[in-house]
Amino acid sequence: MDWSEMFFQNWSGIVRTVVVGSLAYASLVLFLRISGKRTLAKLNAFDLVVTVALGSTLSAIILQESIALAEGAIALALLILLQFLVTFMSVRSGRFASALRSEPALLARDGQFCSSAMKQERVTQDEALSAVRASGGNDIDEVAILILESDGTMSVVMRSK
Repeated sequence: MDWSEMFFQNWSGIVRTVVVGSLAYASLVLFLRISGKRTLAKLNAFDLVVTVALGSTLSAIILQESIALAEGAIALALLILLQFLVTFMSVRSGRFASALRSEPALLARDGQFCSSAMKQERVTQDEALSAVRASGGNDIDEVAILILESDGTMSVVMRSK
């Protein structure tokens, strides 16, 4: 094995990476701008999968010489188009949306944890208390409601003092 090839093979590979990588990145940014703000809004599980797929596709375009820029750009556009169609259908069909997205879950109410919901959502009391502290509280006793949102964030409504 030639150890020098591990660090440098040739200039054409570097030039290809810079040129194709720049153009693929520009294509991705253009497609995302065309598709609108919703494409990469606050992520739920489905959106995260699409975002990872976009990153993986961009990486493959940049690093694999067997993938032409045009093929890669079509793959990026296809992923964004499919994401657009899914969000389009989700807005127009409650059934479709509920099949893809999880519903918010009530984790605490009136200063008491909802143990069964926390177990079902796989959230520990320490994680819930961390969200309470991030919202300015100190303990679960101060919480009116604690909700695990569809995107995985926790919303805390403190009790009136």
